Amino acid sequence: MALRTIRIQGDEILEKKCREVTEVTPKIATLIEDMLDTMYEACGVGLAAPQVGILKRIVVIDIGDGPIVMINPRIISADGEQTGSEGCLSLPGKAGQVTRPNHVIARAFDEEMNEFEIEGTELLARAICHELDHLDGHMYTELVEGDIYDVNYDEEDE
Repeated sequence: MALRTIRIQGDEILEKKCREVTEVTPKIATLIEDMLDTMYEACGVGLAAPQVGILKRIVVIDIGDGPIVMINPRIISADGEQTGSEGCLSLPGKAGQVTRPNHVIARAFDEEMNEFEIEGTELLARAICHELDHLDGHMYTELVEGDIYDVNYDEEDE
């Protein structure tokens, strides 16, 4: 387990599409552990493999209910709408208003390559959409309505 360097917007790797994972090797298992450690250390709610420089279709999410590991995830259903403040570990100290689905169902594989479905609303739906965008080389800044603004996390407990 180790902390990995989070790539910052402007790094070309964040603009690339990720490759599917065919098996969970010891190297992939270590990557997942490192991603979780890195996400928690950075006080994030999600992290995608390209954010730590690895072009694999892996995301980790924890909105406060425990870690979710998604390998080769895809959204199979989305509906509703929510608009809210969104930030990213790859653009620290910044946020913007983004409209996302309020309800999503995604299909992915866990660390044993067992397929599962996960249903999320509100923050979980937002996190799933946000992290899966990273796997296709997109950042939330492409969806911001209005300006990107500075966020002072010392004043807000998010």
